[in-house]
Amino acid sequence: MEIKNSIAFVTGANRGLGLVFAQELLARGAAKVYAGVRNTDGVDIPGVVPVRLDVTDPASIALAAARCTDVNLLVNNAGIARILDSTLDPGVIDMAREIFDTNFYGVIRVSQAFAPTLARNGGGAVINVLSDATWFSRPFLSAYSASKSAAWSYTNALRIELRAQGTLVQGLHISFMDTDMTAGFDMAKTSPRLVAQRALDGVEQGREEITADDFTAMVKASLGSAQPVYLDPPAIA
Repeated sequence: MEIKNSIAFVTGANRGLGLVFAQELLARGAAKVYAGVRNTDGVDIPGVVPVRLDVTDPASIALAAARCTDVNLLVNNAGIARILDSTLDPGVIDMAREIFDTNFYGVIRVSQAFAPTLARNGGGAVINVLSDATWFSRPFLSAYSASKSAAWSYTNALRIELRAQGTLVQGLHISFMDTDMTAGFDMAKTSPRLVAQRALDGVEQGREEITADDFTAMVKASLGSAQPVYLDPPAIA
């Protein structure tokens, strides 16, 4: 599909990658961009329509879908991450429940709400923001990694099902990006602008999976090798 004249709904669009997605969509000529955010107060992004949305709240999702009936591009971007001291941390189960409610169940809830809208508007596309953590689980991000693995699995099933209505479902895999979420990490980070550009290029090219940076591409390519990255991680990862 073409980004020009599209009508997009981006979850978590008030900061980080979501904000950059909204800006990049407008730069490419999208006719309208809805920003799904928990609190619309103070959201002042030129050209963007703020819509109250909490991906953990089914009622707010239903209201957003009922309001935004012209959408033909959905970006499931909203996500959270939490740091663990250890995979054996006593708090890991409660933390995992919190993370899954946003990163996994949130994707399901929003996709279910907007899939009929996409069908009515010609099929369109869904971008699900995933991670290199889909395949490579760092101990301090083990709950987050599990949520992204689950979201990838759901993305793959959703893709097969929504092909029948002409909807492209893209899995977008990224390593660390230069956003406020990773401010405390001292490592190479990818520009969120570049990530958004590659994802939207992929939509226009009909690509169903994007690895947005070199490290993520290397992790995925290693999966079928004798020494995949998830078994033999590099020291700096």
